[in-house]
Amino acid sequence: MTTVDLSHGNPNLPAAAVELEATAQHGYTSNKDAYLRRLKRIEGQVRGIARMVEEDKYCIDILTQVAAATKALHAVSLGLVEEHIGHCVVGAASEPDPEARAEQIDAKVKEATDAIGRLLR
Repeated sequence: MTTVDLSHGNPNLPAAAVELEATAQHGYTSNKDAYLRRLKRIEGQVRGIARMVEEDKYCIDILTQVAAATKALHAVSLGLVEEHIGHCVVGAASEPDPEARAEQIDAKVKEATDAIGRLLR
Protein backbone atom coordinates (compact mmCIF):
# COMPACT_ATOMS: atom_id res chain seq x y z
CA MET A 1 0.00 0.00 0.00
CA THR A 2 1.08 3.54 -0.77
CA THR A 3 -0.03 6.67 1.09
CA VAL A 4 -1.02 9.50 -1.24
CA ASP A 5 -1.49 13.13 -0.19
CA LEU A 6 -4.72 14.34 -1.80
CA SER A 7 -3.70 18.01 -1.56
CA HIS A 8 -1.32 17.59 -4.54
CA GLY A 9 0.85 20.32 -3.00
CA ASN A 10 -2.06 22.76 -3.09
CA PRO A 11 -2.25 24.66 0.22
CA ASN A 12 -5.97 25.31 -0.40
CA LEU A 13 -6.82 21.60 -0.23
CA PRO A 14 -7.07 19.66 3.03
CA ALA A 15 -4.04 17.51 3.73
CA ALA A 16 -6.06 14.29 3.64
CA ALA A 17 -4.18 11.16 2.73
CA VAL A 18 -5.46 7.84 1.48
CA GLU A 19 -4.00 4.38 1.19
CA LEU A 20 -3.85 3.22 -2.43
CA GLU A 21 -2.71 -0.03 -3.91
CA ALA A 22 0.24 0.27 -6.28
CA THR A 23 -2.06 -0.80 -9.12
CA ALA A 24 -4.76 1.80 -8.43
CA GLN A 25 -6.69 2.76 -11.54
CA HIS A 26 -7.90 6.17 -12.55
CA GLY A 27 -11.54 6.67 -13.44
CA TYR A 28 -10.75 6.97 -17.14
CA THR A 29 -8.66 3.78 -17.29
CA SER A 30 -11.45 1.68 -18.79
CA ASN A 31 -11.85 4.29 -21.58
CA LYS A 32 -8.16 5.07 -21.98
CA ASP A 33 -7.92 3.82 -25.57
CA ALA A 34 -10.92 5.90 -26.64
CA TYR A 35 -9.43 9.00 -25.00
CA LEU A 36 -6.09 8.38 -26.71
CA ARG A 37 -7.79 7.98 -30.11
CA ARG A 38 -9.69 11.24 -29.62
CA LEU A 39 -6.55 13.08 -28.50
CA LYS A 40 -4.58 11.80 -31.49
CA ARG A 41 -7.38 13.01 -33.75
CA ILE A 42 -7.23 16.42 -32.06
CA GLU A 43 -3.46 16.43 -32.43
CA GLY A 44 -3.95 15.91 -36.17
CA GLN A 45 -6.46 18.77 -36.26
CA VAL A 46 -3.96 21.09 -34.58
CA ARG A 47 -1.21 20.09 -37.03
CA GLY A 48 -3.68 20.84 -39.83
CA ILE A 49 -4.36 24.28 -38.36
CA ALA A 50 -0.62 25.01 -38.22
CA ARG A 51 -0.34 23.92 -41.85
CA MET A 52 -3.21 26.26 -42.76
CA VAL A 53 -1.36 29.16 -41.15
CA GLU A 54 1.87 28.19 -42.94
CA GLU A 55 -0.04 28.16 -46.23
CA ASP A 56 -1.69 31.55 -45.53
CA LYS A 57 -5.22 30.18 -45.63
CA TYR A 58 -8.22 32.45 -45.04
CA CYS A 59 -8.46 33.51 -41.37
CA ILE A 60 -12.11 32.51 -40.99
CA ASP A 61 -11.34 29.00 -42.25
CA ILE A 62 -8.54 28.75 -39.68
CA LEU A 63 -10.83 30.01 -36.92
CA THR A 64 -13.43 27.42 -37.90
CA GLN A 65 -10.85 24.68 -37.44
CA VAL A 66 -9.66 26.17 -34.13
CA ALA A 67 -13.28 26.12 -32.91
CA ALA A 68 -13.63 22.47 -33.93
CA ALA A 69 -10.42 21.49 -32.10
CA THR A 70 -11.48 23.48 -29.05
CA LYS A 71 -14.88 21.76 -29.01
CA ALA A 72 -13.18 18.37 -29.27
CA LEU A 73 -10.88 19.19 -26.33
CA HIS A 74 -13.87 20.36 -24.29
CA ALA A 75 -15.57 17.02 -24.97
CA VAL A 76 -12.50 15.18 -23.68
CA SER A 77 -12.39 17.47 -20.65
CA LEU A 78 -16.04 16.90 -19.80
CA GLY A 79 -15.56 13.16 -20.12
CA LEU A 80 -12.62 13.29 -17.71
CA VAL A 81 -14.61 15.39 -15.23
CA GLU A 82 -17.44 12.86 -15.42
CA GLU A 83 -14.96 10.01 -14.89
CA HIS A 84 -13.43 11.85 -11.90
CA ILE A 85 -16.81 12.32 -10.26
CA GLY A 86 -17.99 8.79 -11.04
CA HIS A 87 -14.81 7.12 -9.87
CA CYS A 88 -12.80 9.34 -7.53
CA VAL A 89 -15.60 11.15 -5.71
CA VAL A 90 -17.73 8.01 -5.47
CA GLY A 91 -14.65 6.07 -4.35
CA ALA A 92 -14.00 8.61 -1.59
CA ALA A 93 -17.62 8.19 -0.47
CA SER A 94 -16.97 4.49 0.12
CA GLU A 95 -14.33 5.19 2.79
CA PRO A 96 -15.53 3.39 5.93
CA ASP A 97 -14.16 5.94 8.43
CA PRO A 98 -16.68 8.83 8.52
CA GLU A 99 -14.09 11.53 9.28
CA ALA A 100 -11.68 10.35 6.57
CA ARG A 101 -14.62 9.92 4.18
CA ALA A 102 -15.71 13.54 4.67
CA GLU A 103 -12.15 14.80 4.12
CA GLN A 104 -11.67 12.66 1.01
CA ILE A 105 -15.00 13.68 -0.50
CA ASP A 106 -14.25 17.36 0.17
CA ALA A 107 -10.82 17.00 -1.44
CA LYS A 108 -12.12 15.20 -4.53
CA VAL A 109 -15.02 17.62 -5.01
CA LYS A 110 -12.58 20.54 -4.63
CA GLU A 111 -10.33 18.99 -7.28
CA ALA A 112 -13.31 18.69 -9.65
CA THR A 113 -14.47 22.23 -8.93
CA ASP A 114 -10.98 23.64 -9.50
CA ALA A 115 -10.64 21.70 -12.76
CA ILE A 116 -14.01 22.97 -13.99
CA GLY A 117 -12.94 26.50 -13.04
CA ARG A 118 -9.76 26.14 -15.12
CA LEU A 119 -11.85 24.91 -18.06
CA LEU A 120 -14.12 27.95 -17.87
CA ARG A 121 -11.30 30.51 -17.90
